[in-house]
Amino acid sequence: MANFPSFPDVFSWIQNLPPKSDNINTSINLCPSSFSSSQPSLKLSLNNPNTSHVSLSIFADYNLPVFLWTSKKIALNPTSNNDDALHALVTNFIEDVLKYCPNKSPFPVKIPRTCSQNDNLIKDIFNFSFLSLTFIVCVYEAPADLRGPCLNGLKDNFACPKSGGASKLLMRVLGSNTEEQWMRSINLAITNWITEIRAANVALKTLSPLFSYSFTAFGLWKVQLYCPVIAMNVDKCSGPSPDDRLMFSLNYHQLEGVIQLNYRVVVREKWIEVMVNTDNIRCDVVKLLTDTLLQERGAGTSEKHFPSRISLQITPTLQANVISISVSRSSENPPREIGLEKGVEASFDPPNAIGLHFSAGETVTTSLKPWKFEQSVYANTAILNWFLHDTEDGREVFSSKPSKFALLHPKAWFKNRYSSAQRPFTRQGGVIFAGDEYGERVSWKVDRGCMGRSMEWEIKGWIWLTYWPNKHRTFYTETRRLEFREVVCLNLV
Repeated sequence: MANFPSFPDVFSWIQNLPPKSDNINTSINLCPSSFSSSQPSLKLSLNNPNTSHVSLSIFADYNLPVFLWTSKKIALNPTSNNDDALHALVTNFIEDVLKYCPNKSPFPVKIPRTCSQNDNLIKDIFNFSFLSLTFIVCVYEAPADLRGPCLNGLKDNFACPKSGGASKLLMRVLGSNTEEQWMRSINLAITNWITEIRAANVALKTLSPLFSYSFTAFGLWKVQLYCPVIAMNVDKCSGPSPDDRLMFSLNYHQLEGVIQLNYRVVVREKWIEVMVNTDNIRCDVVKLLTDTLLQERGAGTSEKHFPSRISLQITPTLQANVISISVSRSSENPPREIGLEKGVEASFDPPNAIGLHFSAGETVTTSLKPWKFEQSVYANTAILNWFLHDTEDGREVFSSKPSKFALLHPKAWFKNRYSSAQRPFTRQGGVIFAGDEYGERVSWKVDRGCMGRSMEWEIKGWIWLTYWPNKHRTFYTETRRLEFREVVCLNLV
């Protein structure tokens, strides 16, 4: 992989330190591209280089240095490969990033020792974890005049291909539980940074807010994604601007999504059939602050967005050998029950008048689930859609808004939506679409001449999050949208 655009290779710098000497360079610039020679910058220093135990510090190099972070002391020996020291340092980096997570894990961080046996692997993980730590330290600890320029330089390093590959390696090493803690720490820092930028009306493009990765294993395609809600694009909004407390609650959440698809390859007499079906689609909107803070500064924990639509497109990237595509779910035609009630009344009104009253009534009942699932096809692309509907009027939620009467009605379906028995979400506010209900198959016929080859498939998706007031009194509504794209592989054997 290429190096980061401007961030130093801290791993190699430590490994190549010369033997103990009073003349060694004990500091390097962390954001050199963001500053002129006359301005202070952010630096990394090696403390006590001539002792058996040393530490690293991030500091702002004013005339009187301001230290922002210091590592634990480690035993660093310039004459050896320092595997133990580097392993201890990367664990230190990760632990200190996790300290900024609102719900800290009680379990200690454990990095497999096998990483230390692969120089490229540990180097990428080491440098990326330190880049992440530097970003968080800069958000929370750096002086105001240093923070903006430095974060502007760091975001370019986060957006480069090197970071993309290294971050995926790190997630695999951390494991799912620690991964979620890590992403909440990072996205809380991003949310605070964006909030500060908007409050100052500064025109600055932030780093890419979406983090996603994918892998293929044991007949399963998996896509994992995270995004702070504040960074998602607003599709539509209506009503007066939300008050500060409501906006605080809406901003301090993140979207966490998991796309799991089963695939199967069957070799027929004249073609190869590739079958894909839903295993699990999970989408959650998770708070980035404690309940106490959301109650004190915000409108509470129950004022947040909810998933209103999920759309997936699955496409073979090379289509010359694709013969056809088939879906297994026909368009739904929901049952509609119609009952007709008629009544005739006659009465005599003295002295000579006769009154005849006729009444006829008709009731219509439509069976409609809150979530509707549809399959469709465009060329060789399979399209899977999940739509949330307003159970009172049947309209799609992501593209509509409730009436003012419904917003005030205490028994509307979206009121108390996380606690009522008829809720279309989990109690935490997410959704899960499992294979037992949404597992219909999509299949492609592929030329048998492709036997033994590896094929790439693109999984592209969109997730819509909608806010309608839950308990807070407001007429403000909005829908936000996120787009992601990942490429997975399968072997035609």
